[in-house]
Amino acid sequence: MSLAPQSISTSMISSSSSAFLSPSNLNFNSRQNAWVQAKRISVCKCVAAPQEEKIAYKTKVSRNGNLGKLQAGYLFPEIARRKAAHMLKYPDAEVISLGIGDTTEPIPEVITSALAKRSYALSTQEGYSGYGAEQGEKPLRAAIASTFYKDLGIEEGDIFVSDGAKCDISRLQIVFGSNVTMAVQDPSYPAYVDSSVIMGQTGEFQKDAEKYGKIEYMRCTAENGFFPDLSTVARTDIIFFCSPNNPTGAAATREQLTRLVQFAKDNGSIIVYDSAYALYISDDNPRSIFEIPGAKEVAIETSSFSKYAGFTGVRLGWTVIPKELLFSDGFPVAKDFNRIVCTCFNGASNISQAGGLACLSPEGFKAVHEVIGFYKENTDIIVETFNSLGFKVYGGKNAPYVWVQFPGRSSWDVFSEILKKTHVVTTPGSGFGPGGEGFIRVSAFGHRGNVLEACKRFKHLYK
Repeated sequence: MSLAPQSISTSMISSSSSAFLSPSNLNFNSRQNAWVQAKRISVCKCVAAPQEEKIAYKTKVSRNGNLGKLQAGYLFPEIARRKAAHMLKYPDAEVISLGIGDTTEPIPEVITSALAKRSYALSTQEGYSGYGAEQGEKPLRAAIASTFYKDLGIEEGDIFVSDGAKCDISRLQIVFGSNVTMAVQDPSYPAYVDSSVIMGQTGEFQKDAEKYGKIEYMRCTAENGFFPDLSTVARTDIIFFCSPNNPTGAAATREQLTRLVQFAKDNGSIIVYDSAYALYISDDNPRSIFEIPGAKEVAIETSSFSKYAGFTGVRLGWTVIPKELLFSDGFPVAKDFNRIVCTCFNGASNISQAGGLACLSPEGFKAVHEVIGFYKENTDIIVETFNSLGFKVYGGKNAPYVWVQFPGRSSWDVFSEILKKTHVVTTPGSGFGPGGEGFIRVSAFGHRGNVLEACKRFKHLYK
């Protein structure tokens, strides 16, 4: 904006500019604060000055088109974003989070003392250690083998210790490359699909079907016991399978897993079996795919300390790749995974590995089971609440998740309704795939008081 120089003389305005701008002093005949000679009044012209258009500098590097295929944000950060927006809108609300599957109870002291001891040892000449084996420290690998795979033919050398199962899923995708085809349970943990999209294994997202092209979605419903009808599943190279399943909480039976292994053998496929919740199984369902005869020839297993010992922030997991698992040319899959680990990863933190070893000591393992028992009690409370309200409820028995059905309703609409009216965060089922539409997932990871209060609010909303 520019002013014509002859419009208003600075000598005509008193030093009190604030008084000049005051609405009570806009009488230009007054000489108290400002005055203007009548003969010299002229028009102030407001002229829009051209603004320089700011253009951001751009490189000549093309964006990875596969990342452009991804829909919106990753599910759990999107939930966190909506939670944050809700808290800004309702700053006085006591928001309870039963959405993202993050543990809440303190890590048992027998484990944290081992973490502390290893940490403090790093400040001594005798206790300091730098790079370790990329595959993990031998004592921990041996403890994992003896604790989870005793008598199953899995040896220390078949185990790769890592910074978490999710990280290993992406490393496995690098091993498989972009030319493989993949199948996934529907619904299932979104990292399987998203990592496949990023690797370029899929087609474009089909909005009408809420699916990606070139992915075989194995529908898991209440009607089929949340285990897919394999007779209708097309042959793929890779089959992602999680049991107990996240989000449905369903654990596959021995007979079902036997069929899955045979299906993989018949098709020459590789199963990536996610057993992150195996210790939550209460019945005699298998805790490892390697309990099934022949699985070592067609399966990989990933697992984690996150939901067992509260290591979601500590970060520690493992992947089992048996030496019997071979590519079509006879090359061992484990050797390629080892190369990826050595190239892309320097091994899990030596501090976290000390904690993992403590988890598998007799005292530590007992403490881990006590924490798991606490979360399973939370699950019982949530299941009982929704059952009392007349909802169809699944899961809970063998997993820390409760899968609640809202027939005919949008999962995100139910999520928003619950958040707005009860200030409780859940997870919309459709975030786990099209088969999750009409459901919400309620996590049992929470302080007991919060779980009880959330259930009280659910009853008030849906009574």
